[in-house]
Amino acid sequence: MILAGKDGAAPGVARLHLADGVPLLRPEEQVFEAMLDGWRNQQLARNLALSTINGRERKVRAFATHADAFPWSWSSTLADEWFGDLRAVRGCVRSTLRGYQVAVRLFYDYATDPAYGWAAECERRFGTHPIQVCHEWNTAVHMQECEAETPKRAFTRAELQAFFDHADDEVSRVRGRGRKGWLPAFRDAMLLKTAYAYGLRRNETRMLDTADFGRNPQGAEFGEYGVCYVRHGKAKKGSPPKRRSVLTVWEWSAEIVDQWISEVRPAMRHADGPSLWPSERGQRVGLQRLDSRFAAYRDDLGLDPVLDFHSLRRSYVTHLIEDGWDPLFVQLLLSALRCVHDVQHEPGVGGDLCGGGGYLPPSITQFSWRSDAGAEGVDARLVA
Repeated sequence: MILAGKDGAAPGVARLHLADGVPLLRPEEQVFEAMLDGWRNQQLARNLALSTINGRERKVRAFATHADAFPWSWSSTLADEWFGDLRAVRGCVRSTLRGYQVAVRLFYDYATDPAYGWAAECERRFGTHPIQVCHEWNTAVHMQECEAETPKRAFTRAELQAFFDHADDEVSRVRGRGRKGWLPAFRDAMLLKTAYAYGLRRNETRMLDTADFGRNPQGAEFGEYGVCYVRHGKAKKGSPPKRRSVLTVWEWSAEIVDQWISEVRPAMRHADGPSLWPSERGQRVGLQRLDSRFAAYRDDLGLDPVLDFHSLRRSYVTHLIEDGWDPLFVQLLLSALRCVHDVQHEPGVGGDLCGGGGYLPPSITQFSWRSDAGAEGVDARLVA
């Protein structure tokens, strides 16, 4: 169903972007740009993120450049040639190729929908109209939730220790030479350790604020850093970022965050802002900085090139499971759908986990010091 505006026209309708009776200086280019503008408005009306909209537009423009034609002249043959070039020449992985195909298919779904009037507009101006070029037989299918390539993996414990040691040594090296830059190097070392300590993604790490930590009543030993409140988790389509609470599970996690906030961060140039990781030039460190610093440390040590920033999150899960933590508890730590904040002792009838009736196996209390183990025995349960 298409929602109409006050004048009865839906966002993205052709007549809202092209005035009737007005001749165009460069009709092909101007109509194409108007179609993209209309598609942008249609996606904005669906509450999609600007980053998603911009990325899809870039992909459609890339197809137009490769085909050297406008949408009303595109064909399935041109699409097949482009997709083949992406895989065979540019070496795109499966998920990347599927992203290009989805963008083109969605653009054509919009351009060929009679409700928006673009087919009639193209027919009137150019004597032809766009047709769908992405079909079941020439596009990839999303068959499984995880599409990570086979080489992607977690750090081994030895690799992770060497990686963090190298990050610490970089701080000492820069400071020992009396050069500027030891504060950003210290920040990067703490940032990488925090990403591992709480199993965070890149943007989740980058968007943390100093206020995103709190006490855990069942983990008083962690002080003010017993819980990390992630407010910028991976969002679903058309929805705001997900929130979740991640319990602190290692004593050193709280120590490094406390050291950074109380001792080192105040010396940063932009420490007056809320961001936990201020940049030298702005209030918040950028994603490119995270990637480049990670890659530099990895390459300095000669580690496997398949290791990336997300490998810290993979390592978090892997090492918790290897240490005997209950798999269900680890799963819920990473889930924004379960809303798990604490574990406490309260007998009751089993039921939905998010409602507080789901019980963990006795292994949840294997380690008496754990912040999530608020009780002894099989009655320890998850509560929202």
